[in-house]
Formats: sequence, structure tokens, C-alpha cells
Amino acid sequence: MIDHFFTISTNGTSLYKEKGSKFLGFSYPIQSLQHVNEKLEELRKEYHDARHHCYAYMLGAESKDFRANDDGEPNHSAGDPILGQIRSLNLTNTLVVVVRYFGGTKLGVSGLINAYKTAAEVALKNSAVIKEYITVPLHISYSYSTTNEVMKLIDQFNLHIINQEFTERCSLKASIIISQQKQVLKELKLLIDIGHDIQIL
Repeated sequence: MIDHFFTISTNGTSLYKEKGSKFLGFSYPIQSLQHVNEKLEELRKEYHDARHHCYAYMLGAESKDFRANDDGEPNHSAGDPILGQIRSLNLTNTLVVVVRYFGGTKLGVSGLINAYKTAAEVALKNSAVIKEYITVPLHISYSYSTTNEVMKLIDQFNLHIINQEFTERCSLKASIIISQQKQVLKELKLLIDIGHDIQIL
């Protein structure tokens, strides 16, 4: 079971020059196709006088949603090299855009591939790569006298507490790494079976 993925947490930029052409690279952490479109629109407005805005993105924990766009460059000379750099770092939820200002001299397909690849590579190197875990929610209520047992379980599995309330009847919301879900629920049911007042909501 996949329980984590790698993505970037910060934007990155780059500048690559070749025979008068300038290639401006931009990398962004993204969460949705809408986010992709918003970033593309921002760059098209800011660099409206550029010849090409080529890009690639990867979305989803299993990296099944992706696209590469050449934006008028020869087929597979721009979008694919950009996507290749995202894949080479095993990243997802990542968008890379390379904006080209034409310098008057044609670079040929191999020259374009190298330019777009390099601009994407450097932009990604200038972003912070992080590991993110896939989590599911846990919501329980329990008697105050059971607090110690609940906290031991939280510490044992290093659960991230989202919200916690201490009243006559305590409640807790946390996130569980998906690969630990069965074991956490098993431990909770064991506590219930031996008489602890816990409800899984």
C-alpha cells in the first residue's frame, strides 16, 4: 500500500540562455487542475510577450494524472523534457512551466529538448522537496479516566492531533497514516474489549 509521496513545498525559478533565446523556469506545488490553470494564467499575463509557455504537471498520490504541453514548439521537444524532470525526482502535485523568449536563432529539436530540460531541472532544484504521508481521519470520544491510554496510543503511532477537547466526555480528532489505520483501530478495539470507555465515531 502506498502511504506517502514526494512533492515540493516551495516555488523555484531558473534562467537558461542559448543562442539569444531565454528560458525562464518556474516550479510550483499544486493540489488540483484548477491550481494549474491559475498559475498558467498568471504567467501568461506576466510574460505576455513571450513566444511559448510550455509546461508539465503531475497530480495525485499515485501520479496517474499528468500532462505535458509543447505550446507550439515541435512535438515532444518541450513538455516531455519538463515532465521527465518531474518524474526523475519521483515528484507529484508539481507543476513546472518554462517560458521562452525567442532569440532569433533556431535551436533544433535536440537544442530545445536540452534547454527545456535544463530550465525545468534547475527550477526544481531550487524548490524544497518534501515527503508527505497519505492520511485518513480518526474521531473518538472517551471518558476522562481513559485519557492516559488514549495518549499512549497517540504517542505509539505518532498520530497528528487535529482537535482535542477535555470535558466530562473527551473527544479527539487525529490523522492516521493510511498504512497504520488497521493497527490503530485494532489497538482501540482491544482497549474497548478490556473495559475502557472509548467510542470510535
